[in-house]
Amino acid sequence: MIFDQWHIHGFDRQAAVRHVRNGINFLPAVFLSSRGILDPSDAEEFLTDSRFDIIDPLLMPDMAAAAARVRRAVEDGEKIAVFGDYDVDGMTASVLLKLWFDEQSADAIVYIPDRGDEGYGLSRSALDWLAARNVNLVVTVDCGITAADEVEYGRGLGLDFVITDHHESRFGMPQGVPVVDAKRADSEYPNRHLAGVGVAFKLVCALEDGCDPFKLLEKYGDLVAVGTVADVMPVVGENRALIRAGLKKLRTSPRPGLTALMKAANAPRTAINTAAIGFTIAPRLNAAGRMGNAGLSVDILLTNDYREADRLTEELTALNDRRRELEGEIFEEVKRRLEGQDIKSPVVMSGDNWYHGVMGIVAARTAEKWNIPAVMINIDEDGTGRGSCRSFGGFGIYSALAECGDLLTNYGGHEMATGITIPRENIDELRERLTAIYLREVTEPVKPKLKIDFEVEKPELLEIENVEALEALEPFGNGYPPPILAICGVRIVNLNSVGGGKHARIRVEKNHRMLDGIFFSADPESLGFVEGALIDVAFEPQINQYRGRVSVQLHVLDIRPHRKERAVMD
Repeated sequence: MIFDQWHIHGFDRQAAVRHVRNGINFLPAVFLSSRGILDPSDAEEFLTDSRFDIIDPLLMPDMAAAAARVRRAVEDGEKIAVFGDYDVDGMTASVLLKLWFDEQSADAIVYIPDRGDEGYGLSRSALDWLAARNVNLVVTVDCGITAADEVEYGRGLGLDFVITDHHESRFGMPQGVPVVDAKRADSEYPNRHLAGVGVAFKLVCALEDGCDPFKLLEKYGDLVAVGTVADVMPVVGENRALIRAGLKKLRTSPRPGLTALMKAANAPRTAINTAAIGFTIAPRLNAAGRMGNAGLSVDILLTNDYREADRLTEELTALNDRRRELEGEIFEEVKRRLEGQDIKSPVVMSGDNWYHGVMGIVAARTAEKWNIPAVMINIDEDGTGRGSCRSFGGFGIYSALAECGDLLTNYGGHEMATGITIPRENIDELRERLTAIYLREVTEPVKPKLKIDFEVEKPELLEIENVEALEALEPFGNGYPPPILAICGVRIVNLNSVGGGKHARIRVEKNHRMLDGIFFSADPESLGFVEGALIDVAFEPQINQYRGRVSVQLHVLDIRPHRKERAVMD
C-alpha cells in the first residue's frame, strides 16, 4: 500500500436515483451525490454555464482606476510594457494582454525577466531597460504586489504603473498607482483564488465594460484555462466557469501555438482536459522559463502561423527534454543524500551550481516522496542561494518563512509554494528554525490518506459509455479532484512490468468481468501480490485510446489485500 489510510466516502443512493431520472448518466449521478450535490436543480446549475458565474471585475480593488489608466494610455498612444512572470500563469497573462493591446492597435511590448539573471518580478535593471526605450506605462501581470521599492524607483525614471497580481503581500504594496489584487486586505472580491491570468482577464473585462464575459472567453479562454490550471488554482466557483469555457475553446478553436503543443504532447484536441493541461502542456511551456528562454513560449502563444508554431514547439520540446534530464540528475542526488535517514521534519537541501530553474520541481518531488515540506536551494558562485519551497499536508510554508524573514534576502509566493533568496551561511539556521516551527505546528506525522468517492460494487458500471459521461463533470483540479473510486474483492489475472520496468500493468476480474489498469511508478515485484490474489483497487477511471481501440482503463493509485485476505493474513 502507498497510502496508510483509505477513506471511502460513499454516496446518497436516493439522490443518485433522482439525478438519473433527471437525465444524468448513472456514473456521474452517483459521483455528484457523493460530492454532496443532491438536488437535481443544483446538479443542473453545476453542469451548465451562466453569465452570473463571472463576477463583476469592478468589485476588485483599484480595478476602475486601472482600467481608466490603461484606456488613457491606449488613447494617447503611450508606449506600454506588459511585465510578466516566467511561469505559465505569467506567460499566458502577458500574452492575453498583448493580444488585447494589439486589437486596439496600441504600442505594446511584453517583458519577461530572465529567471537566472534577473529573478522574479520587477527589478531596477529591467526598469532601466524599459525607461531607456521610452516606455510610459508598465502593466504587471502575476507580479508586482510586493514591489513597492521598485515601483517608486521606476516612477523616478518617469514610468507609470498598473499592478495586477494574485499573490500575498505582508510588507505593504506599491503606493500612488492602481494595485489590482483580490488578496488585498481591503478586497471584497468574492474569489480570492484567481490566477494571474484570471486577474489579467478581469482587467480586459473591465476595459470591455458591458461586453458579455463569455464572448471574451471565446477569444481568450484557452489562455485563461491553461494559466489557471498550471498555477494549481482551486477549480471552484468563478475559476471553474473560466476553465470550463477555456476547455471549450481548446477543443474547438485553439490558437496555433496551443494546437502545436497538444499535437507534440499527444493530447487529442477533442479530449483535452485539465489533466492534459497540467501534466503535458503546462510542463512544456514552463520548460522555456526554467531554461532561461521564456520568450520562446510567449512566441508560441502569440503566433498566428501554424508552421511557425510547429517549428517553435520542436525547439521547446528539446528544451523540455533537457529540463527533465537536469531535474532527474538533481533528484537522484537528493535521494542519495537522504538515503537511510528517518525524515520527520522539512528537508532543506542545497547544492553548488544546481540548476535554479528546476528547484521547484525537485522540491515538489521530494515533498511528495517523503510526505514532508521541502526546500531546494541552488548556490551561485557568489554564495547566494536561490531556492524553491513546497509544502505538504497543509503546512503553511509561507507563514513559516515569515518567521525566518531575518535569514532571507527575499521571499514570496503562497502557503503551498514559495521562492526564496538566502545567503549560504544562513541555510543551516533556516533548517533548524523550519524544523522547530514544523514540530510546533504538526504534532503528529502526516499520514498519506487517500480520499475515495465511492466503491464500485458492480464492475459493469465501468462501461465505456459511463466513463465517457464523466467528462461532463470537467473541469477537475485543486479543490475539486477527479473521481477516485474503489473496487474491492477483485482477483489478479495478470501482473507484469511495462515501460522498462518502471510501471506495472494489471488485469483483474470480478463477476466474470475483466478490467485493465496501469499503476505508474510501481514495480510488480515490490507490490507483494501474485496472480490469483484477491485485492482492493483504488483508481481513477479513464478512457484509453490505442491504435484505434477504445477501452476503459483504471489509472491505479493504490492496491491493498482484500479485507477477507487481510483477516487471514492477520
